[in-house]
Amino acid sequence: MNREKPAGADWMRQQERSNLAILKLMVWISLTLGRRIGRIVLYGIAAYYVLFAAKARRASRAYLQRALDRWAEWGDGFRHVFSFASTIHDRIYLLNDRFDLFDIEVIGAEALHAALARQPGALLIGAHLGSFEVLRAVGRGRAGLKVAMLMYEENARKINRTLEAINPAATEDIIPLGRLESMLEARDKLEQGYLVGMLADRSLGDDATVDCEFLGKMAPFPVGPWRMAAMLRRPVFFMTGLYLGGNRYQIHFEPLADFSETPRAEREAAMLAAQRRYAERLTHFCRLAPYNWFNFFDFWQKK
Repeated sequence: MNREKPAGADWMRQQERSNLAILKLMVWISLTLGRRIGRIVLYGIAAYYVLFAAKARRASRAYLQRALDRWAEWGDGFRHVFSFASTIHDRIYLLNDRFDLFDIEVIGAEALHAALARQPGALLIGAHLGSFEVLRAVGRGRAGLKVAMLMYEENARKINRTLEAINPAATEDIIPLGRLESMLEARDKLEQGYLVGMLADRSLGDDATVDCEFLGKMAPFPVGPWRMAAMLRRPVFFMTGLYLGGNRYQIHFEPLADFSETPRAEREAAMLAAQRRYAERLTHFCRLAPYNWFNFFDFWQKK
């Protein structure tokens, strides 16, 4: 096991042109002109980033060549960015309960419901793969599931500012990480029967990491989400909401671990096993839906 503290997380050093800027632009376009016109504008946005965001373009190609197992063409890079922009665009409608616009399939919900029947609350560990928003929105509007999201505090502030312009109620289910109260808030949500989600593929600059095999090469994954999962003592599920093009999404749930009865002496081994399983399933879904991976930096770079 290789645990290290990187000097700084590349995704934090890199200027994130994407999230807030695109969200604000697409909120205005979509609420003013509608989804069909908004999707036409997405083509221009995707083309701009493919042409002018050189660093992100190189990272996209390096990732796609691993996921596709072939040379990644310009068209692959465009499709990658367009998929990212599409999921951001669709948040606007999902947060306003416009489920009639989408064809959403859910796979693996039976195991999740069985876990919730045994005790309240479960943890969902995802990645920057597809759309987490499709789960939050569908859970709130269709299945009666309550979903909260743990995210880094700076990201939480950016997302909250934009979500307030779309649907102020959506900000109530975001728990910022990096505060003393974060663990307590997550625990309270779980006891209220919430699904609490975390993304486990990016780290803060001083986070410890473990190297796991991902798409054929060892890559650093943060330990923090697994420490929190073990401390919260709940079943853990891999979750992803894959964007399949057009108006189609496919939500997957897969059991990863159950820390509810893990003895303290076995916790470290259970965390490592769960993290390796997570990296293996992430590899699987990146190959299944390669244009859904939204980390536009060198993920395998050693710090």
